[in-house]
Amino acid sequence: MPRSSFLAPHRHYPVIIAPAMALNTSAARMAGCTSRMKVAATLSRRCAPTGGSSMAAVAVVRGTRFFSASSTRRQVLDISVLPERIVPHYQQTQTSSLLSLHWPRPPRNILLMPKLHAPHVTISAVEFAKHIHANYPGLNLVFESHVAESIHETLPFPIYTTSPITTTVQFPKKIDLVTTMGGDGTILRAASLFSMQSSVPPILSFSMGTLGFLGEWKFDEYKRAWRECYMSGSPVAVEDLQAPHTQAAVTSRRFDQQDTGRSSSGWDRVRGNGKSMGPNRTSKILLRNRLRVGIYDSEGRNVNQQLIPTSTSDPDLRVPTPDDTQALLPRSVGGGGGDPPLLHAINEVSIDRGVHPHLAIIDIYVNNHFLTEAVADGILVSTPTGSTAYSLSAGGSIVHPLVKSLLITPISPRSLSFRPLVLPLNTKVVLKLSKRNRGRELPVSIDGKRRVGVSIGMEVRVEGEKLEKTADGWRGGVPCVIRGSSRGEADGIAEDDDSWVGGLNGLLKFNYPFGDPGQVH
Repeated sequence: MPRSSFLAPHRHYPVIIAPAMALNTSAARMAGCTSRMKVAATLSRRCAPTGGSSMAAVAVVRGTRFFSASSTRRQVLDISVLPERIVPHYQQTQTSSLLSLHWPRPPRNILLMPKLHAPHVTISAVEFAKHIHANYPGLNLVFESHVAESIHETLPFPIYTTSPITTTVQFPKKIDLVTTMGGDGTILRAASLFSMQSSVPPILSFSMGTLGFLGEWKFDEYKRAWRECYMSGSPVAVEDLQAPHTQAAVTSRRFDQQDTGRSSSGWDRVRGNGKSMGPNRTSKILLRNRLRVGIYDSEGRNVNQQLIPTSTSDPDLRVPTPDDTQALLPRSVGGGGGDPPLLHAINEVSIDRGVHPHLAIIDIYVNNHFLTEAVADGILVSTPTGSTAYSLSAGGSIVHPLVKSLLITPISPRSLSFRPLVLPLNTKVVLKLSKRNRGRELPVSIDGKRRVGVSIGMEVRVEGEKLEKTADGWRGGVPCVIRGSSRGEADGIAEDDDSWVGGLNGLLKFNYPFGDPGQVH
C-alpha cells in the first residue's frame, strides 16, 4: 500500500532521487568527472542538506533546468516491506506453572504502543525508541498510524506503520514483540489489535497509567526489562566491560549453535548495559485466557463486522470485512467461507441497558441449557484477568489468572439472589435478548474497545479460548512477560504469585484495614 494512502498530505517526506545511472555522459563531462560514479558522488554532496530549512539546488544538464529538494525529514514507511513475524517458543518448567520465553532468533519487528493523549508517556516512548535503536541493531520500530504521524519527526531514523484498515491484518503477520507504555487500557488496546488471531506476540508492559494492575515493570527499569525480554533464552553470553555502551555480546562456549540449531546473528551485536540472562535463565510468560465472542442476528448469521471502535482514538480497531481480508486473512481465522472472524476478549464481554431507564432483560443459557432470565443493568462474562476489572466493581469474585475459568457477573440485578458464577473455561454461554425488552436495542462491548447494538432475537455467544500445545508451540491466550519474583526461584508457588499478590495488596488494597494500620492488632 503506498504511503500516500494513509500519511497526512501536509507532512514533508524525503525526496527519492533517481539513480545517477540515468544521467547522460554529457553531464559527466561538464562536471569534470571521468565516470558516472563520480557524478553520483558530486550530486550526493550537492544534495546533502546543510541544516535547517536550507535548499539545495542541483543542475541537470539536458537543457538548463533546476530543481530543489527540501532537507531530509524523518521517514514513515509501510510495514509490508518488513520480514514476516518470528514466533517464539514457550516452554514449561518443573519449578513454575508459568512458561519460559525462548526466541529461536532475535526479534526484529517491535510494536511500541504508548498511552494516548499523554504527552509525558510519548516523551518516554521516544526515549525508549532511541535507546533500543542505538543499542540493538537491526530492529524495526512499528507504531499505530495515528501515533506514527505525531511521533516520527522526533526520531532520527525511519519507523513503520500501516493503514488503519489493514492494521488488524498486517500487525499479526509482522509483529514479533509488543511493548506497551501506559495502564491496563493500553494493554487491552494492544490485545485488541490481535483479537482475531489465535497466536499473539508477547507483550512487555510498563506501568505508566492510572492503575496498572496488569503492568509488570516501572519505566525506570526499561533498559533491564527490555534486555531480559530480547535476550531471553538466547545462546549468547555477555562480557561486562563496565563502561557504558562498551559491552560486547559474544557466542557462549557452553552452547554450540549447531547443537541448538539457533543463530546468534543479531544477539552478538547488542550494545548496552547489563548482562543477558543466558539460555538457562529466561523471561517468564503468563498466558492469559481469552473469551471467543460471536454476535449473531435473529437468523443465526455472524455480524461481527458490524462492531465499531468504542473511541475515535482507536481507528485501528475496526473489524475488517470479508472483502478487506480476502487476500490477507487465513480462512481458518474466520471459520472459512468468508465468514466474519470470531473476536477474542482478554477482559470481558458486557451487555447493558445503555441510555435506557428500564432494566435490561436477558436470557442466559449455559451449555445449551436455560439458566435464568436476568433482570439487571447488564451482564458481564469475564476472564480471570477481567475479574479484577469491571466484574470486581459489580461484585464478582477475584480469580487468579492461572485458573482456567470464566465468570458470569450481573450488574446491579433486581433479585438479590442472583449471585456471580464461576464456570469451567470450556463452558458455552449464550446471552439472548428477551422479547420483554420492548423493542429496545442494547449495547454490547468487547473489552471496552469495540461495541455494537443488539436487538430482540440476537445472541451473544461466548466460550473460553483453548490453550493448546502444538508442534509449533502454544496457541491461544495473550502471552504477557512477567517480572521475576523478588524472592528468587526456590519456591515455584511464590514465584508465580509474587506480582499477582503484590497487585492485590499494593494496588487494590485487598482487605486493607480501617484507620491507622499501625493501631490495628
